[in-house]
Amino acid sequence: MTYSEETYSRLGQFIDQNMKAFNIPGIAVAVTNREEQIYESIHGFSDVAAEKPLSPEMLFEIGSIGKSFTSIAILQLVEEGILDLHEPITRYLPWFSVNSSNEPITIHHLLSHTAGIIAGPDFPGDPHYEVWSLRKTEVAVPPGTFFHYSNTGYKTLGVILEDILGQPYEDIIQERILDPLGMSSTVPIVKNDTRDRLVVGYEAYYDDRPLSLSRPLAPATWLEHAEGAGSIASTVADMSIYLRMLLNHGKGPQDRILSEDSFELMTTPVIESAGEGKESCYAYGLVTRELDGHTCFYHGGGMVGYYAFIFLDMEDGLGSVVLMNASADQADEEIIKYALELARTNLNQETLPEVPLIDQYKVENAKDYDGIYQIAFRNDRKARSRSFVLKSKEDRLVFSYNEELIELQQRGQDCFFVNHPDFDIFLLRFGREDGEVVEAFHGADWYTNEQYGGPTSFHHPEGWDAFLGHYRAHNPWFSNIRVILRRDTLMLVHPSGEEDVLVELRDGLFRVGEDDRLPERIRFGAVINKKAHRADLSCIEFCRTFTR
Repeated sequence: MTYSEETYSRLGQFIDQNMKAFNIPGIAVAVTNREEQIYESIHGFSDVAAEKPLSPEMLFEIGSIGKSFTSIAILQLVEEGILDLHEPITRYLPWFSVNSSNEPITIHHLLSHTAGIIAGPDFPGDPHYEVWSLRKTEVAVPPGTFFHYSNTGYKTLGVILEDILGQPYEDIIQERILDPLGMSSTVPIVKNDTRDRLVVGYEAYYDDRPLSLSRPLAPATWLEHAEGAGSIASTVADMSIYLRMLLNHGKGPQDRILSEDSFELMTTPVIESAGEGKESCYAYGLVTRELDGHTCFYHGGGMVGYYAFIFLDMEDGLGSVVLMNASADQADEEIIKYALELARTNLNQETLPEVPLIDQYKVENAKDYDGIYQIAFRNDRKARSRSFVLKSKEDRLVFSYNEELIELQQRGQDCFFVNHPDFDIFLLRFGREDGEVVEAFHGADWYTNEQYGGPTSFHHPEGWDAFLGHYRAHNPWFSNIRVILRRDTLMLVHPSGEEDVLVELRDGLFRVGEDDRLPERIRFGAVINKKAHRADLSCIEFCRTFTR
């Protein structure tokens, strides 16, 4: 199957739109069927400062897509009778330990993110210490009953591979997957020796607030990786080879990488995967979903400075990969969706779909938010608004503040980014009563409109005031967090703008999230002059900083 010139042109236009809209330096895209790669497109720069164009042989880090590689290596050892999916981890790692009164954790639980362990601190260096550190954490639920994505879980699988085979993870993936498939450009781990082959990764210019699409990016912190949660760097051509193996149920160009039975195990849904999309389930290193009667597998991968996504339609026999040198996961799925739609129309000789238009400022139900919002509670007296006005205009929402008019960018349900220095540290979030918008939150600041009819005074434990503030860590994945008081609730705010409720378990120790099945914990300490100067978040040590 070949693409027409018009098909190339339309996909190229859509990729260029995404690059401009989401401030992405470089994108590489490929589409493959079961037999061959049918499309490849390279756009933008591998190094913005040097104005170095992106080229097909340059490597991108693919992040958590590497979990499927780890899954394959584990299933190969199961085929060989070396591992048992349902034996306790301690059979293979006698020193493995977590605080739990439940049944033992197995390989099956780690593969499917149902072990109940923390997401992981992503410590640099050898992953053995991060796995060992799990003994400092708690498991709240029986394994197999709750989905909680865990990088440390897959690092544990990588450690099992290394300890059982007596080889480094690098050699295991190279010998068992990359070499047999002929993925000659791909490297199984990222280290200084491969840096010259990698495109430069980029992150937000400011690391402590949601990404502003109008600001420039900055080169990302350089990191070495060698672990089972995601340390592979590849090209779109090599990833197309990998996708063809999956489209062919584990069969490579020469021999099988996995047996048909093992491929079935790898792709059988285990548990509904919250956060991975409607009606999606996690299997072993892949997310599964039924779309319009088609069985589809997919997975994303985010690294510091990179984002990647793969998608397979098993009925149409088509797969696609997008690699980017920025953490811009807003664009990946839409590019793949359109690329595969074009491929299907070529396959069926149908009329090509029009190029979708990208509108960063389109707001669903914009009229819902119209009104005047007055401050009800203010966290401090620094230069932030006592009131603001929202006015919809068709599918736009305009924020009126200090005689300025700012179009809001929607970042989720009832959630917006305000491109103004007084409002860009936190996202602007709205609350509803009986379906009507009645209040707004910006960090700890609380605003209400004339429809609000709830309580206006709230109380919280006095000791919580010690925990409020901005904390930093020397960790490129988790560089900083903020702790705020919103009415009577303590909240953890991540730089991305995502927020978690903190639930006190005992003095100074809080669960991160309202669901009592969640394993993440934050503990505050080193209280000096009525302020905590230390916060331990699931094994990551943060220290209070001087900025708000």
